[in-house]
Amino acid sequence: MVVCPTADHPLRKDDPVSDQPSRDAVTPEDTAGHDASVEQALRVGLEDFDLSDEDRALLEAEGPGEGDDAAGDARPVVAVIGRPNVGKSTLVNRIIGRREAVVEDVPGVTRDRVAYDAEWSGRRFTLVDTGGWEVDATGIHLRVAEQAEIAVELADAVMFVVDATVGATDTDEAVVKLLRRSGKPVVLVANKVDDQRTEADAAMLWSFGLGQPYPVSALHGRGSGDALDAVLEVLPERSAVAGAYAPGGPRRVALLGRPNVGKSSLLNKLAGSERVVVDHVAGTTRDPVDEMIELGGQTWRFVDTAGIRRRVHLTRGADFYASLRTQTALEKAEVAVVLIDAEDKIAEQDIRVVQQVIDSGRALVLAFNKWDLLDEERRYYLEREIEKELVQVPWAPRVNVSARTGRHLEKLVPALETSLDSWDQRIPTGRLNALLGEIVAAHPHPVRGGKQPRILFATQASTRPPRFVLFASGFIEASYRRFLERRLREEFGFEGSPIEIAVRVREKRRRS
Repeated sequence: MVVCPTADHPLRKDDPVSDQPSRDAVTPEDTAGHDASVEQALRVGLEDFDLSDEDRALLEAEGPGEGDDAAGDARPVVAVIGRPNVGKSTLVNRIIGRREAVVEDVPGVTRDRVAYDAEWSGRRFTLVDTGGWEVDATGIHLRVAEQAEIAVELADAVMFVVDATVGATDTDEAVVKLLRRSGKPVVLVANKVDDQRTEADAAMLWSFGLGQPYPVSALHGRGSGDALDAVLEVLPERSAVAGAYAPGGPRRVALLGRPNVGKSSLLNKLAGSERVVVDHVAGTTRDPVDEMIELGGQTWRFVDTAGIRRRVHLTRGADFYASLRTQTALEKAEVAVVLIDAEDKIAEQDIRVVQQVIDSGRALVLAFNKWDLLDEERRYYLEREIEKELVQVPWAPRVNVSARTGRHLEKLVPALETSLDSWDQRIPTGRLNALLGEIVAAHPHPVRGGKQPRILFATQASTRPPRFVLFASGFIEASYRRFLERRLREEFGFEGSPIEIAVRVREKRRRS
């Protein structure tokens, strides 16, 4: 558009026409304003539909603002300590309100310090689950005990969990001495008190000299509120150990794959040392092995894991618990590198491992190992196998590597960063709804039973992975959800991250 000279706006010879503002040009501010108006109109329209309190809370929630990390960094820290198999992880699950800490009816399932966000009576704090503390521990049990002691040092208060049905043991007495030396406030939790008949067992624990024992059933929730009230009484407003469990830090990478694909060899090559036992016999690795590795100018925490076997539910003994800890390592990781043997045909086990990563909601990178051993014919057929067998993850970055020679290992870092950026990505609500409006206008949902469901509003509920909630006037078919996911990926990328789309069907409010 050319600006015509007028008396009010004379066009001088030295005025470049390109410098004049165009009325037809669309600026980012115009786009943002349009998106905001679309969002506002849709929000107003939502008021005509029956919304639950949960719906309204979701709609009112804003994305993470500036200073969230600082607020999280200042939260007080509560460590859950005790000897093995007294129910620490069960209590942690009870407090955080979901089954996240791995629980089994055997001692020693929890091994590392694991931090969770928790809230009670409006107070937010960090809850740290620990492995069982034992006297004269050796081997891996010694490292577990050391992690528990570190957790005490890096806590503002401690919940000391004792099995009330067993009573005070020598190990419990040793833990009491450790806690007294730390000088940290302690709340004594007498667990496994499932009814009034066993409350007398809890009273016997006054002998520790730690004050009142709080009878609790972590399994059923009985008495847990009283124990948490006692914790809040001794918990400072701001943490004295700020930064101990700050978000960020080294990104956590799990190395996954079926047995004998080269996970341990890859970790050794990345670490530059024989960190993990490597053998041609499948299944050498049993426990997840953590290693801090400098790669691409930054530090990463890599975890080598036991190979995920064909039928985990049929495995026994050490193999079963190796599989259990592998799942735990994946849950603690942020991104998974699934290693696939490029020499072999892509197996059902490989597909199952990839699906396990997707189900866990973790970012994903596919690494094809032994690439240096492939000829042109095998590379051709491998591409065809990838198109057929890994059709569910065309969005996953691929890296062709050699764990033996170290070839192309430097390509892992860009792939990991891409996946993690997508995993953390948040889409503005206005932009999301404007895009969905364009998609639905061009490709409306099919009519079913004489009705056509309509998408009323959409919001991104969370990240890690990106979770989208659609409010709709009717059921949205799975095929249409996949279509929406594909279009979201085309528009916003999300390379390397799974996407979750949930639909809440809401009916129009009846007017009286």
